[in-house]
Amino acid sequence: MAGRDLNAQAARLAKRLESIPDAVLEAVRPAVVQSAEDLANTARSLAPEAEGDLKASIVVTPPGAQSPAYAEGGGRRIAGENQALVTVGNPEQRHGHLVEFGTKPHVNGGQFAGTEHPGTTAQPFLLPAARLTDARARRRIGRAIGRAVRQIAQGGGHD
Repeated sequence: MAGRDLNAQAARLAKRLESIPDAVLEAVRPAVVQSAEDLANTARSLAPEAEGDLKASIVVTPPGAQSPAYAEGGGRRIAGENQALVTVGNPEQRHGHLVEFGTKPHVNGGQFAGTEHPGTTAQPFLLPAARLTDARARRRIGRAIGRAVRQIAQGGGHD
């Protein structure tokens, strides 16, 4: 009889252990999204006012969703199961990187071909926002992981 109980306990434990990654991932997603929202809000507060709708172009893409066109890297990207992306840019606002990092003096092309552009001073907003929110995000996500693991260990996990 004791052997059956041990086998049943081992089977239940194995099932719990298998469920940890999915259950933890599910439990952590809200913390990941909240941390991304904090980052986006901080970046909006740091973005220069004189840059039109740049602030409005700072958006959060939740897990599994697609980022807007013209966001970082020039294209769309699907956020992974455990990611929330904070991007800057849309079809109307494609200059976030120029504001963040500035530009060097250069000769213009296009409509103003041949004229000299003096360059622009960097006005960082996204990287400072990431630095300001990083520790809080790590703590929030760590707490969510800890809660999920404890809940599963106590038998309250997802089946």
